[in-house]
Amino acid sequence: MNAIARAIDALNEGFGRLIAPLLAVITLIVIYDIAMRFFIGRPSDWAFDVTKMLFGAHFMLMAAYGLRHHAHVEVDVLKRLLSRRKQAALELLGYLLFFTPFIWMLSTLGWDFFMRAFSRGETTYGMVSIPVYPVKGVIVVSAALLLLQAIAVVIRAVEALRKEEAA
Repeated sequence: MNAIARAIDALNEGFGRLIAPLLAVITLIVIYDIAMRFFIGRPSDWAFDVTKMLFGAHFMLMAAYGLRHHAHVEVDVLKRLLSRRKQAALELLGYLLFFTPFIWMLSTLGWDFFMRAFSRGETTYGMVSIPVYPVKGVIVVSAALLLLQAIAVVIRAVEALRKEEAA
């Protein structure tokens, strides 16, 4: 079971490191747009839409990487006072009660959101019509990566419970 958790961690680590430089691309596009405003007095027709979509994709795709590195908000103040066994049980309960319904909603509603945009050929409303379905598809990919990382967390919690029982 630990091999599965390590494989999931490696997947999300690699994916996070692949997506992280997207922030530099977003920054360069913003700098380009600012330069266009400054030098020719007019922003580009596409930069605002592209940066908005890229930032949304970056934020969503980095969520599983953040979960892997415990970068999300946790209530550790009370959790730290508990034994490792109780911490693991609380983690399992939290993932079952809160995370599972969230991921189910994110994936099913995200899929509907993506399919509606794809089937309609939805584009941005600006001067340049950029397709939005790829960015909406990121929601589904993010849900899958988050679910995988949650499985790794649950595997570790179950292993902690087993170790406590054996001790």
